Amino acid sequence: MNWKKGLTTALAVVTVAGTMTAYHDIMGGSVIAEAKTTSSDAAVKYKTPKYVFLFIGDGMSYPQFQAASDYLGAVKNEGKELVKGGENLSFMNFPVAGSAATYDSTSFCPDSASTATSIASGEKTHSGVINMDETKTKSFETIAEKLKEQKGYKVGIVTSVNLNHATPAAFYAHQESRKNYYEIGEELVESGFDYFAGGALLKPEGNDGDKENIYDVAEEAGYKVVTTQAEAEKLSEKDGKSIVIAEKLADEDSISYENDRETNEWALKDYVEKGIEVLDNDKGFFMMVEGGKIDWACHANDAGSTIADTVALSDAVDVALKFYAEHPEETLILVTGDHETGGLTIGYAGTDYDTYLTNLTNQKISYAKFDEEYVANYKANKTPFADVLKDIKTNFGLMAASDPDAAKNPKLVLTDYEMSKLKAAYEKSMSGDTADLNQEEYVLYGSYEPLTVTITHILNNKSGINFASYAHTGLPVAVFAKGQGQELFEGYYDNTDIYANMAEILKVK
Repeated sequence: MNWKKGLTTALAVVTVAGTMTAYHDIMGGSVIAEAKTTSSDAAVKYKTPKYVFLFIGDGMSYPQFQAASDYLGAVKNEGKELVKGGENLSFMNFPVAGSAATYDSTSFCPDSASTATSIASGEKTHSGVINMDETKTKSFETIAEKLKEQKGYKVGIVTSVNLNHATPAAFYAHQESRKNYYEIGEELVESGFDYFAGGALLKPEGNDGDKENIYDVAEEAGYKVVTTQAEAEKLSEKDGKSIVIAEKLADEDSISYENDRETNEWALKDYVEKGIEVLDNDKGFFMMVEGGKIDWACHANDAGSTIADTVALSDAVDVALKFYAEHPEETLILVTGDHETGGLTIGYAGTDYDTYLTNLTNQKISYAKFDEEYVANYKANKTPFADVLKDIKTNFGLMAASDPDAAKNPKLVLTDYEMSKLKAAYEKSMSGDTADLNQEEYVLYGSYEPLTVTITHILNNKSGINFASYAHTGLPVAVFAKGQGQELFEGYYDNTDIYANMAEILKVK
């Protein structure tokens, strides 16, 4: 049999109109071709969805959700001899999974402003720019704005970070710089979107504090501004346009890390549930939900908090899935990331082929809260290293070889090497001299509190987790889809195609 001739025939089949996946039967020389859905093919397979959920895990690529899945699986199967695999997060079970490249006009390691712009408006731009082209003279209209204007959909924007941070801003703002927080706040109000919920606005009175407070501007424009959880619980569609700010604000006025959230404190999923309640209407709605603190935890190389907030995003997706179950013929749910942060990987040189992910169950607090509640006091009170070690054991499980519990917890015992790194980091933090780091110190600590980031590095590595960077990386992101038009999100494509597919499915221009 001439296998080269058969392969040529197979390749010829692939060139027909539309994208085809071809299989060559070498033994028989025959060709079996299976059509992959294209835009024209898919038009007859779906209805225009009335309800659209777009979940964006900021900084979330394959390593983040796989680490969360593996961690849950490890906890479930702790003590058992055989590895049984991870526990899939809700969106990992979606019927369609694709991948999207994330580069922007500046770099293969892009930022949130440019990548969210690509998802929201289908255009590439420089890092740090929101919905404007590379010349900063042309603005882009977003999918959310088009749905509001062209179809009368209600629009909701939910985030675990600040409402005028880069990713949420990319759905309503158009700015040369993501740092134009006051101007972004003005555009938030001007958007007329129906529901905003998350962390507080940054610079609500401008950089110099001399401008009209954005919350006052919002109220003058007809928004109901809610700042307590009790008020948020009572909020209904009868209240009209609303801005909900978390009652308890954590680092940088964001929502608490899931690791730090109190029992009765609203999680991301609660803001999504309330959003559905106030947005549901006969014309339809679009809701963008950002798990923004996944990114922040990855920047700080805090694997425990990364996993917890990735699971929190999955919990929020579960709320949308419950709604989907009631409206399966009218709903589309998308879950993706804007970029990867931290160069997270499952595996570490010091653990070879092994992982000990259950070590992470010992982390009780985020790096940010440890900085605020512990390290600040250490500096103020000149706390001895021996006392600091007690708090590290309580909050992260790590302990000295001389600790009474060391024999029962060998995988959490600090080696001489780890202890020396921890003590050096403690001394660096206590010195207060962390503004001007040399190259070696930056690799060790980044821009974070030396003591805290060293604790998380050690716990990560003992668990079989490692980070390569304090910044973003160029990894592609996953795109999961369920519902009307889901077929369009198969394959490998550019992140601008996420917008293009949404626009096609929703029939906006």
